[in-house]
Amino acid sequence: MTAQPETEPFRLDPDGADDRHTLNARLRAHGGAAPVALPGGLTGYAVTRHADLKDFLAHPDVAKDACHFAALAEGRIPEGWPLLTFATVPGMTTADGADHRRLRGLATKAFTPRRVEELRPRVAELTTSLLDGLAEAAATDADGYGTGVADLRRHFALPLPMGVLCGLMGIDAEHTDRLHTLSNRIVNTNTTPESAVAANREMVAILAQLAAIRAAAPGDDLISALITAREEDGSRLSEQELIGTMLLLIVAGHETTLNLITNAVRALCAHRDQLALLQAGKVGWEAAVEETMRWDAPVSFFPFRYPTRDLEVGGTLIPKGAPVLAGYTAAGRDETAHGPDAHVFDVTRDQSARHLSFGHGAHYCIGAPLARLEATTALRALFTRHPDLDLAIPEPELPAHPSFVGNSRQVLPVRLTPVGQ
Repeated sequence: MTAQPETEPFRLDPDGADDRHTLNARLRAHGGAAPVALPGGLTGYAVTRHADLKDFLAHPDVAKDACHFAALAEGRIPEGWPLLTFATVPGMTTADGADHRRLRGLATKAFTPRRVEELRPRVAELTTSLLDGLAEAAATDADGYGTGVADLRRHFALPLPMGVLCGLMGIDAEHTDRLHTLSNRIVNTNTTPESAVAANREMVAILAQLAAIRAAAPGDDLISALITAREEDGSRLSEQELIGTMLLLIVAGHETTLNLITNAVRALCAHRDQLALLQAGKVGWEAAVEETMRWDAPVSFFPFRYPTRDLEVGGTLIPKGAPVLAGYTAAGRDETAHGPDAHVFDVTRDQSARHLSFGHGAHYCIGAPLARLEATTALRALFTRHPDLDLAIPEPELPAHPSFVGNSRQVLPVRLTPVGQ
């Protein structure tokens, strides 16, 4: 093992207002893994270099089950800890081995290539409807930014993945706004202990109610399929695992795509030359999605993995049981993987050095095909209908998403046509 010099943990801003990419460069320069200060005075580690992260995500001596989380086992994590849900929610993201394969297998059926392709018409239909709503919001000054301006995040980037996901799961539209609000509180890292506990309890209560509705009146949806699997063989899915799986699908299934679309629009508005290549058909819109995932990933530091023994990562010793964050935004700009121009947004970039922003190994994101479909459809339709769309507020003035887990902005006011038209 390589001995490490004493160093103070790097601070991750719970408000998400720090210069994320400058911090990431410092973390990469530190070594294969860097100590980071987590809420409550706890020290964890962030793995931020591409090669180290790829190896770590698939390492046989790295676990996801919180039984390996030393501080939790020792009683040092309070109930209202902002990141507790990421560690303890029952489901595929906190399971290992056979349990993980069992839980993942039940949910994967809804995200097969065939099932995702069947969703293409629905995604296109919803995209068109939401673009109509975006134009109406801009024309009526619905968001208070002035006539001709609307919050693209509120009217387009959010309801698209949320609408598709809720349709897939069998959740009525009346619940979507509240589920997003609660999901947002759960992923925020600046929330108070009281707010964190309340958000989790309300989310679980709503999901239990939705599960009961589907149990009484099953349909052709994912929740019904999960309930059927549980009832056919009770050992396949417990009640807690059912609710935990629903929670994970809602949070991960729309928050990440919401951030992806938001970040892609920001990037293209700031790089009009790259947008011109896409609009001229010289590059496919899929390339814009992949480059955004690399250059400004929707998830920055994802919790948690735990070494099951003292583990060396790129020359850094991580103690057994320490909570480790996957540094996706940092790995995306690692020059050793993506070249000396890794900091440059370039939709023509050779994508052979694949980004890790959907994960790697056994826990690779099952929703990646759907996220790609939604984002590609959204960007193509948005900039086809509104080719001159631009930010209505300068990028530095856009408030950050209050989290070091999620990576985006809270709002995205856009002007659909140039001033005077």
